[in-house]
Amino acid sequence: MDGIGQGPKVVFTIPILGGLDVTETVVIGWAIIAAVWLLCLFLTKNLKRVPEKKRQVVAEIFVEFVNNTVETTMGKQWRKFAPYIGTLLVYAVIGALVSLLGLRSMTADFNVTLTWALMTFVLITFFKIKTNGFGGYLKGFGQPIPLMLPLNLLSEVATPLSMAFRMFGNVAGGAVITGLIYGGLSFVSQALHISFNIGVFTIDLAQIFTPAVLSIYFDLFSGCIQAYIFAMLTMVYVSSAAEKE
Repeated sequence: MDGIGQGPKVVFTIPILGGLDVTETVVIGWAIIAAVWLLCLFLTKNLKRVPEKKRQVVAEIFVEFVNNTVETTMGKQWRKFAPYIGTLLVYAVIGALVSLLGLRSMTADFNVTLTWALMTFVLITFFKIKTNGFGGYLKGFGQPIPLMLPLNLLSEVATPLSMAFRMFGNVAGGAVITGLIYGGLSFVSQALHISFNIGVFTIDLAQIFTPAVLSIYFDLFSGCIQAYIFAMLTMVYVSSAAEKE
């Protein structure tokens, strides 16, 4: 969770358009895409009608979970939407859990969560126009009375922003809390004289088990929960947009 306040570091610069900076978020995103692609190849190699290997069982369990979640939340007619939800869920979960490897969590970059939210917003708008027509879509901003136009416009803009800030705020809040706890434990270590200097490094014994405990919640539990909530909100908003007004 380090470096959230400074933003992602620039890994390298592509010498086009005056210099295009490629941040660690982009590099980690590429690495996740490659890793998921290799994992899919591994899990789906030599598929059988009746599973004979554990890797096929694992793949089928995940696919069934995503299909059932989409059907339960959106309806059976939306099952074709499952690949998108599955991809979003996997990318969001792994993007959050990479912090366990010492990398910067992708959800710690507001650009990432905002991009995901804007993708959902585009889908919402598409299905609203497809269901009600462009004229009906515009007319909906004046429902139930024309005086509601400003509030309806504000609500439309607030949807992607609230989704983006939900995931980003979770990581940022976790970083702030972690920083406060670390600072407090450092003070306790010095007060109890259990703080030692080894060269340029300072070891505070009260902090030894803190990283593991905090990672279980902020990185593992909370990261997975927020990714699941984001996917659920995407399904609810998109399916609701397809309902005729």
